[in-house]
Amino acid sequence: MSRYIFRRLLMLVPVVLGVALFIFAVMDFTPGDPAVMILGEGATEAEYAALHAKLGLNDPLLVRYARYIWNALHGDFGVSYRTGLPVFQEIASRLPYTFVLAVVSTIIAVTIGLPVGVFSAVKQYSLADNFALGCALLLTSMPTFWLAMMLVLGFSLKMRWLPAMGVTGWKNFILPAIATASSSTASLLRMTRSTMLEVIRQDYIRTARAKGAKESRVIFDHALRNALLPVVTLIGVNFGVALGGTIVIEQVFAIPGLGQLMVNAIRTKDTPMVIASLLFTAVIASLINLLVDILYAYIDPRLRAKFTVAKKRRVSA
Repeated sequence: MSRYIFRRLLMLVPVVLGVALFIFAVMDFTPGDPAVMILGEGATEAEYAALHAKLGLNDPLLVRYARYIWNALHGDFGVSYRTGLPVFQEIASRLPYTFVLAVVSTIIAVTIGLPVGVFSAVKQYSLADNFALGCALLLTSMPTFWLAMMLVLGFSLKMRWLPAMGVTGWKNFILPAIATASSSTASLLRMTRSTMLEVIRQDYIRTARAKGAKESRVIFDHALRNALLPVVTLIGVNFGVALGGTIVIEQVFAIPGLGQLMVNAIRTKDTPMVIASLLFTAVIASLINLLVDILYAYIDPRLRAKFTVAKKRRVSA
């Protein structure tokens, strides 16, 4: 297992380098001059030229890319064109808000989607099953920003139960987390239902029931455990999407998170901020995928046996 984890961590290197190069190319080809955005339109040509030389904007793309990677390896991700502050400092101050929002929304999705999906599969074609599928379809087709605004109108402006904007306490994360978790809950419910339906039709499930095993033991110990692999994959994907795709939610609820930071950086062509933000998101998403793969081995005994056999072969060789 340790050998597999090490190989997966090595695979992060080309991913990060490729993401950085792609962002560098995109930001280089987009219109706009960072010097104009920093100094304003009233500066002289000499001032623009001096700032270009200071920032290294006159160098070729690959030279600037190599210099950025070299500095990043030494912990220097550059300085924001917009604020003049170190990029790492700004990301470190914004990332906790986005991370908390992603974690809470994932917990909501798992808490609702997983048990309801299991119940829907066990009670296939029942009224509860049809109701659950209808709710999942409604949440899937509902735009997240519209749901967020409806939550603000209902629970903040009408009932005045929860705050509408900003981050002053834990209550500010309730509505954003619910809005973020809506589509994840629907997809998790449908995935759990479909995989459970596939598993409970297997021969070993019928054998367990024929031997007199309790229905709860058949469902949770035999069926659910074998149906969890694609569900765990979906949970990891949804968490990665929530971590990097909460831009709209953060804009609606005025949460000073990473998504809002990236939007402002893209608008002002703050290249160091855009590159560092997306790199952090890509690294975290890759680590989440690695964690999901590790969980596979603990969920499925066959995968654990595979790693054990491979280790024994290496030792015997």
